[in-house]
Amino acid sequence: MSDQASTDLREEVRSRYAAAARAVLEPQPGVAASCCGSSAADSCCGTEATAAEAVGGFSEGLYRKGETDGLPEEAVLASLGCGNPIAVAELHEGERVLDLGSGGGIDVLLSARRVGPTGFAYGVDMTDDMLKLARSNAAKAGAANVEFRKGQIEDLPLPDASVDVVISNCVINLSVDKPAVLAEMFRVLVPGGRVGISDIVAEDHMSPADRAAAGSYVGCIAGALSRAEYLDGLTAAGFAGASVTFTTEAAPGLHSAIIRAVKPAA
Repeated sequence: MSDQASTDLREEVRSRYAAAARAVLEPQPGVAASCCGSSAADSCCGTEATAAEAVGGFSEGLYRKGETDGLPEEAVLASLGCGNPIAVAELHEGERVLDLGSGGGIDVLLSARRVGPTGFAYGVDMTDDMLKLARSNAAKAGAANVEFRKGQIEDLPLPDASVDVVISNCVINLSVDKPAVLAEMFRVLVPGGRVGISDIVAEDHMSPADRAAAGSYVGCIAGALSRAEYLDGLTAAGFAGASVTFTTEAAPGLHSAIIRAVKPAA
């Protein structure tokens, strides 16, 4: 991909999610915040029949009815993911968590609850409107152990070995430089730290052309890695114990998936 094509795609993603944030910040009749395009093939949410399941996460995840009670309505409305990384990451009291592409902040706020006052939850997002929304949601929630930083997930604004867990919710597929994202995750994790991600992942038989034909880049489809590419990328970045588990079908040959890996302790 040329530098100009990468820049154009990044700006298209930024524009798409800025519009989603503004739909929550400045609601208009008949306009909803959604990651979904006009069709199932242009959506990270899957088909109409599976949309709620894909966005809501796994059957035993934190997005069950009642699990988001107490969060600002705006945080819930701006939930644009394809799974539940909080459940995937199995967070513990006192841990430091980083959410890549934190959007309106729902996963950061849920992480902050899980890690408690002795822990901390960071969110990184490149979109000013999303950062404004997330910070507003954190203030409304009274969350003191959270911070939202502006930055790109390919160049994270955190020091080396500064977090225990990295989470992300349907964002890495949108990156134009996925090896850089995986390398940055490895860099900011402490030795022994772990990754718990929800993302859209392609079956190995799906070529890049197949993925492009199935849906758009900003719709979370064309930029999806295959399972083998994800596993190879995590290994190349230095991770161990990598796994990719398909959950909900997002489009033919593409799935919401759970991605786990660990940074070796030594």
